Amino acid sequence: MQQDASIKITAPLAAFCADLSVERIPFQVVARARLLVVDLLGAIVRARAEAAAASTLIAMVKTLGWSNGHSRVFGDEVCHGPAGAAFLNASLGHALDFDDTHAPGTLHPGAAVIPAAIAAGELIDASGAEVVAGIVAGYEVTCRAAIALPAGAHYSRGFHPTATCGVFGAAAAAGRVLRLSASQIESALGIALSQSAGSLQFLSDGAWTKPFQVGWASMAGLSAAVLARQDFRGASEALEGRHGFLRAYAPAPVPERVVQNLGEIYELMSTGVKPYPSCRYGHAGIDAVLALRAEFELKPDEVEKITYGLSNAGLLLVGEPPETKQNPTNIVGAQFSAPFVLATALATGKMDWDSYQGLNDPVIRSLMPRVESVHDAEIEAEFPKNMAGKITLFARGRKFVRKVIVPLGEPGNFMSEAAILAKYESLAVPRLGAGARVLASTALRLDQLGRISDLTRYAFPI
Repeated sequence: MQQDASIKITAPLAAFCADLSVERIPFQVVARARLLVVDLLGAIVRARAEAAAASTLIAMVKTLGWSNGHSRVFGDEVCHGPAGAAFLNASLGHALDFDDTHAPGTLHPGAAVIPAAIAAGELIDASGAEVVAGIVAGYEVTCRAAIALPAGAHYSRGFHPTATCGVFGAAAAAGRVLRLSASQIESALGIALSQSAGSLQFLSDGAWTKPFQVGWASMAGLSAAVLARQDFRGASEALEGRHGFLRAYAPAPVPERVVQNLGEIYELMSTGVKPYPSCRYGHAGIDAVLALRAEFELKPDEVEKITYGLSNAGLLLVGEPPETKQNPTNIVGAQFSAPFVLATALATGKMDWDSYQGLNDPVIRSLMPRVESVHDAEIEAEFPKNMAGKITLFARGRKFVRKVIVPLGEPGNFMSEAAILAKYESLAVPRLGAGARVLASTALRLDQLGRISDLTRYAFPI
C-alpha cells in the first residue's frame, strides 16, 4: 500500500499523551484501567514464585546492579532500581501468558505499559491519577501502532508485537507520568524506535525470550522517557518516517489508523482479559470444548478426533508445525499448543495455571495426537477483529460443532469484576496470603491514591 507522506502521526500522538489527564479520560476507561492493573498484578505475583525464568531474570538484575533502589517488584521481598523493577514486573507479568490481550493488534499491551508507568511513578513519587493517565496513554500508543502495521503482516515477518510495539507504549506511559512535554514525548518515541525488538523464534523450542523481550521493552521505554526528560533528542517521525517503525517493520502499513478517532475511541476498551493462561488463539477452542463437554458429558475415550479451525495468524502460533504442537515438551510449548489446551479442557473440564502440571498426563498425551488445527475461511473473515475459532469434534459416531466468535474475556464478552478478582486471588493469595486482597483493593482505587507508593507498599507483605 502506498503511504501518504503528508500524514503526521508521532507528533499528534505525543501531544495527545502529554495532554491526557484522569479528568479528561472517560470514567469507564479509568475503571477498566484499574481492573487491567489488578489482572496484571496477579500474573506478576504468581510468576515471581513459579515462572521458569524468574530466578535467572532476578539474578541478571542483581548482577547488573539494578537491584539498588526503592522500586518494588510485586511478589518480591527485595526493592530494586526503577529499571530493574520495570524489567522484572514486565517480564514476570508476561511469563505465564495470562496477561491481557488486544485482538485487533494481536498483542498484550499491559505487560510492557503498566510496569513502566509504575516505575516512572515511583521515580518521582507521582500520584495514582498520574500513573493511570500514563497507563491509558501507553495502551493507546501500543495498540494503535499495532493496528497500523497491521499486526498480521508484522507477525508474518517473525516479529513479536507485544515487545516491538510495547516499547513505544512504555515510553509514552513513562513520559506522561514524568510530565514530559509533547516534544519530549515525541523524542522519547524516537528513542524507543532505536530499541524496538522482539522475535517469534521462541516458538521453535520454547525459549524463555518471550517474557524477556517484553521486560526489555518496558525498561527500554522507561529509559527513553528518562533520556527525553534530560532533553536528549530522539528521531522525529518515529512511526511514520521513511525509516520509521511502520515502514521498516511491515510491508503495507496503514499509518492513518494510529491517529484515527484519537481521544474519542480508546483502544484500552478493546483490550480483553484472559480466563486461561495460554495463547489467546486457543481460547475460542477451549470455550467451545468446555461447552460441548458440559452439554453432552463427553469423555476423552469417546473422542475420535478434534479439528480446530483458525485464522492463519492463529494457526501460526498454536497449530503449526503439527508434530511439535501435538508433542509439547515444556510449559512454553504447551501454552502455544492447541492440542494441549484443548486436550486438557476436554480431560479435566478446566484450563488454569495448575493445568501445566498435567503436561505428561497419559490421558492428555493420548488426546493430543487426535487434535488437528486447520485454516478456516469463516474464522479468517473474523481476523483481526476477533480471535475466533471453530471446534469440530467427532465422538459416538456423531459430529459436534461449536463456533466461538468472541471468546470469554474479550470486550464483547468481558469478565465481571468478581471474576477478575477471583482469577487474581487464585494467582496471588498462594504467594501473598491475606495481603493479596489488600493489594487488589488498593489497585481498585489507583486513581484516588495520593502517591503510587500507597500501592507498591503492598507489593509484598512486610
